[in-house]
Amino acid sequence: MLLDVTQTAETPAEIPAEAPGPRGRRRPRIHRAWFVAAVTFVTIIGAAAFASLPGLLIDPLHTEFDWSRGEIGFAVSVNLALYGLTAPFAAALMDRFGIRRVVAVALSVIATGSALTVVMTAAWQMVLYWGVLVGIGTGSMALAFAATVTDRWFVARRGLVTGILTAAGASGQLVFLPLLSWLVANHGWRPAAITVSMSALVVVPFVWLLLRDHPADVRLPAYGSEEFKPKPPPVTGAARRAVTVLFDAARTGPFWLLAGTFAICGASTNGLVKTHFIPAAHDHGMQITTAASLLAVIGVFDIIGTIASGWFTDRFDARRLLAVYYALRGVSLLFLPMLLVQGGADVRPPMLFFIVFYGLDWVATVPPTIALCREYYGADSAIVFGWVLASHQVGAGVVAFAGGMVRDVTGSYDMVWYGSGALCAAAALMALLIRSRARTAPVSAA
Repeated sequence: MLLDVTQTAETPAEIPAEAPGPRGRRRPRIHRAWFVAAVTFVTIIGAAAFASLPGLLIDPLHTEFDWSRGEIGFAVSVNLALYGLTAPFAAALMDRFGIRRVVAVALSVIATGSALTVVMTAAWQMVLYWGVLVGIGTGSMALAFAATVTDRWFVARRGLVTGILTAAGASGQLVFLPLLSWLVANHGWRPAAITVSMSALVVVPFVWLLLRDHPADVRLPAYGSEEFKPKPPPVTGAARRAVTVLFDAARTGPFWLLAGTFAICGASTNGLVKTHFIPAAHDHGMQITTAASLLAVIGVFDIIGTIASGWFTDRFDARRLLAVYYALRGVSLLFLPMLLVQGGADVRPPMLFFIVFYGLDWVATVPPTIALCREYYGADSAIVFGWVLASHQVGAGVVAFAGGMVRDVTGSYDMVWYGSGALCAAAALMALLIRSRARTAPVSAA
């Protein structure tokens, strides 16, 4: 019997044996959690267009408005920092108002901010529209969205689902980067900004109609559990709870090690490669569309690497996985300046090898980082991960700004590549210092 995904909470076929209702009904063949995960995946893809655009805008905005790369990088850094700093409050808001409402409003804010950029005439407007509005909107979804869905809907396969949902961002990059780079090259940056706005709006109906906040909404236990749990009441004081969890977590060593490693993760991915790879490659003669296509290929292998990392996280020590991931990423970044010089306008096999290698490692760090947050901080893990993600985005924002400044002063990005490689080596050592000690009680209960 095929499952109708439009069934409501009252549909008998979805009432578990533990829940009140008619007896003798079989549970659906495919657990509703997988449909929620699928909607989450599509939502993150639709919102991922915003992450594809900053690297494509640097050269066109510099040419049209004569803004320095540092000014443009500052707007991107505000976007990245607010993306991270909003995340822990978003996780708490999802506990208070529900996932659907928070995500639908966030997508609308992203669409508004991106659409307003087409009328900007001053650098401060880019900071307001792209930095503040899009930053807050994307931060209200962010990876805290994926972590919250995984924690509520899954008991089994959490590592795998985390990997799949994390890979959704890379999938969005894969879908949008070639299209946006073609629009920028052939029609200017404004149609590309409107495309980002429309992609966020298109996803809103899917979120509102198909996403559910909790398994209890459809009278099912979470996937992998035989116990039906009623939906908890809304948690009031979302902002206060987010801050309280931060102060409690900040008294533990693992929090600072996780935040430090993830800050370096953000610096070496979103802040560096996603923001500055395209203009750096263009400095060496490569076409913008070609460089964007290489980033899209990173997205392909990021999907493979992140899902594999989720599978590994279910089976191996997350600390050792993080150490390996950061060490390999650092080595690859040390070779990139040489590859850019040797390749020039052409895409040679060594550059393709870097793209594949780096893509496999792009956000492979996310599943083990979420697993360690869950191990140490229990019921508060989604909010703790939100704060760890904030450090990721602050690190990304610092390097997005610093990279533009270094390029303005020295005429090259080489110092940024080498510095990020060294930071990755430090992150590998920090990961090994995290103590292997499970903690089942929520931080706020300590």
